[in-house]
Amino acid sequence: MTSRLVLISHAATSATRRAAFPADEPIETTPDPMPLRANGYLTAPETRCRQTAAGLGLTADVEPALRDCDHGAWRGRTLDDLDPAAMTAWLTDPAAAPHGGESVMDLIDRIGGWLDGFPKDHRKIVAVTHAAVVKAAVVHAILATPRSFWRIDVPPLSQTVLSGHSRGWTLRTLAAPLTPAPWHGSGVPSPRS
Repeated sequence: MTSRLVLISHAATSATRRAAFPADEPIETTPDPMPLRANGYLTAPETRCRQTAAGLGLTADVEPALRDCDHGAWRGRTLDDLDPAAMTAWLTDPAAAPHGGESVMDLIDRIGGWLDGFPKDHRKIVAVTHAAVVKAAVVHAILATPRSFWRIDVPPLSQTVLSGHSRGWTLRTLAAPLTPAPWHGSGVPSPRS
């Protein structure tokens, strides 16, 4: 049995534009509704994810496990505001958490645990979440090293598709633009996408 999980990165916020660590800002522009048909819809609890889901026309259940990485004392701050040594430690050591929140390893472990518990029962689930969560899911799915987290780019309103089966997860599509094209017919990406 195979399940499909479509992870959508939330719409841009002022923090996205300023290259700041988020502090639960609202989205800047509401996305257009999309016919994203699935067996279920989930959203991370933060305002930006719930607003993105609503803008897409999804009635989504809040899934706490999809919450953003906890950036601790860095919430709301830009890269220019931070101690360069602390920033370097965070970017080079996946176990480092100089901000007092979650390390990259903590995030990957949290999301990996959620994915491992995800039912593999032919369901199609669309989930609106954060770029960091999508990156952690990809690292876990492809059994990559935690350092590869920084080598994945997930833009706002992009979709990343994972297929789950008894042997684990397979990456089908990474950060494809969210457009009507892949959602014809049944509302799920076609096997050719």
